[in-house]
Formats: sequence, C-alpha cells, structure tokens
Amino acid sequence: MLILISGPSGSGKGTVCARLMENFPDLDLKLSVSATTRPPRPGEVHGRDYFFMSREEFEKLVAEGGFLEWAPIYGYFYGTPAGPVRDALARGESVVLEIDVQGGLQIKEQFPDAVLIFLIPPSRKVLRDRLISRGTDSRAEIEKRMIWVDTELSFMFRYDYILVNDRLGDTVFKVRCILEAERSRARRFTLPGGWRT
Repeated sequence: MLILISGPSGSGKGTVCARLMENFPDLDLKLSVSATTRPPRPGEVHGRDYFFMSREEFEKLVAEGGFLEWAPIYGYFYGTPAGPVRDALARGESVVLEIDVQGGLQIKEQFPDAVLIFLIPPSRKVLRDRLISRGTDSRAEIEKRMIWVDTELSFMFRYDYILVNDRLGDTVFKVRCILEAERSRARRFTLPGGWRT
C-alpha cells in the first residue's frame, strides 16, 4: 500500500508519521524520505528527515525523471525520490509519504490505489500558534505559509480521509484504523499462509 499524509505546514504531518512508526511497528510501514532545497532546521539530519540538495542537484534529478512528484513550495523545491518508493512497493512493503497537497495529487494520478489522508488543525489560530511555537520560521515565513493554507484546504476533498489533528494520540490511532480498514479491502486482501494449497 502507498499511504500519503498531507496537510498545511503545522498540521502535524511529521509528528503523526513519526508517532505512527514508533507506536505501531506491527504495521511494518516504511517512511519515504523526501528531498528538498530548503536548508535544514536545527536537529534535522540529511537522509533521515530529508535529502537536502542544492537547487542544481534537484533540477538535475528532475531532468533525469528521478522524482515521483515534485513541486515548488514556499520558495523551495520538494520532491519524492522515485527509486526507493518503487523498490519498496515491488518488495510488497507499505510506504508512507509525508507530502504536500500538490505532490499528493500528482502521486494519486500515478497510483490510483494510494490511500490519501489529509490532516487539519482544529482552527486557523491553532495552526498559526503551532507554526510560531516550533520556532523554526521567521514571521515572514509563517505569513507565507498561512497565505498558502486556503489553497491547500481547497484540495482536501479530493483526499480519501480528512482528520482534525486536535489530540495527537487520537489522530495516530485513527490513522492506524484507516490503514487496517484499507488492508482489509477485498481488492488488497491476501489469504493467510494456512489457506494456501
């Protein structure tokens, strides 16, 4: 399964993905690492949080067809390297992409069976407060992100599920429930080994 988790900056995508992997190892999910041209934030590690690239490196990979999707966001480029995702899916693994809305819809065109989950905070004020409290962006950067929110929200009804990320534990549990339900869909279901002849 290919699982996409999207939402505005500050909606909690990264935190939900990290907690999902941490709390539910039995789901056996692989988290895709995106590439970006933005500089690392304090504590971020190349190859773990993002593949941090120069604009030239990124554009070269675009020209080579090395991304499943990519888009300019907040003045930087973001993209999903194609190789690791395709390899994991070929091995029968489920892959989680923490991804922006533009990228999510590009992926949905290529993988119609992907599961798209959109996260929103309980209010615009909560979103702004989260962006301010994380202390990683200037006021100008926060305003740029807030302006983009309405565009992002206009696409949320093209997603399969929308979750209000009010309480982290509840949100992570709901994502787990969605994934369990999706795995049980008839088109995805595989008989356990004991049923094979």
